[in-house]
Amino acid sequence: MPSIAILHEAQQLHDVSDRLDALAGQHSLFSEALIGISGSVRNTATLLEVLVATKTAPLWGFDSTDA
Repeated sequence: MPSIAILHEAQQLHDVSDRLDALAGQHSLFSEALIGISGSVRNTATLLEVLVATKTAPLWGFDSTDA
């Protein structure tokens, strides 16, 4: 299923972000840049998760007659 593969990649991106954060703590010269890149990678992972959630999850409790 494509959504499982996308969620797996999102998790991989979260892991990369975590590793970049750890590197930022170890290398003060690159800290600011690594934290910024880490945040961008984490945001991308979150966007992938939202994409999967919006394309695959039904809208529980949503009644189109109420809209």
